[in-house]
Amino acid sequence: METAEKRQRGRPRAFHGPAEPASVQSLDRALRILAIVAEGSGLSLSEIAAQSGLPASTAYRMLTTLENHGMVEFDSSDQLWSIGVETYRIGAAFLRRRKLVDRARIVMQELMEKTGETANLGVAEDDCVVFVSQVETHQAIRAFFRPGTRSSFHASGIGKAVLAHLEPQRVGAVLRRTGLECFTEKTLSDISALARDLVTIKLRGWSVDDEERHPGMRCVAAAIFNEFGEPIGGVSVSGPTVRVTPQRLAEIGPLVRDAAAAVTKMIGGRSPQGLTP
Repeated sequence: METAEKRQRGRPRAFHGPAEPASVQSLDRALRILAIVAEGSGLSLSEIAAQSGLPASTAYRMLTTLENHGMVEFDSSDQLWSIGVETYRIGAAFLRRRKLVDRARIVMQELMEKTGETANLGVAEDDCVVFVSQVETHQAIRAFFRPGTRSSFHASGIGKAVLAHLEPQRVGAVLRRTGLECFTEKTLSDISALARDLVTIKLRGWSVDDEERHPGMRCVAAAIFNEFGEPIGGVSVSGPTVRVTPQRLAEIGPLVRDAAAAVTKMIGGRSPQGLTP
């Protein structure tokens, strides 16, 4: 009878204590509780407190904070805590990235072999592009981006390819947040010049970083899209300007665009009309 009563109790009878200061310890406790809830199929507060070794009042504070962020859910009818939908979104993002990197690899290898230059894979974050994978060329002089390298949207091939397929309002919001830092004399740090370039990129399906981030280096890129047709990153080819010449852009551009479309298809994405190879 006592067990049944405890199982129905999803919140403490009385809750008055002051909020616990933010700390590494409280984060550790919250993550421990999240893992416990994830393993269960609906747990009462007393069960969560017992498994975590925390007082019910402390466990409740952690749970309500997690609930505010959608990480856990509370069913008031049976007084049980369950894992929240936000954890699915975060987990799905991880799976998408893993799937993106794994499946893009063969396409990037082929792109490197066709162009003779380094192929890169980048994903769009809130305020930058993050390079997550690379297939290096065999050339002695070559571009190199360590995985985790970040680059500004307006000064990278992948970043501009992503911006080109966003609504103007979103582009404006991104640029207001990140700014238009001038890295070289060729960086498009003027909003009007960048806007004109984005129109061209959207029409032809690929972008060019013409020494806009690093002097002596050119990059050709195209966007990768998710299942909603939204740009989530891109594929690029980068190399020294002596090899990636203006004359070669018309050759490399369509190859990069087709490679990005192939990756989009592999991850179940949908390319905008006119960009499918």
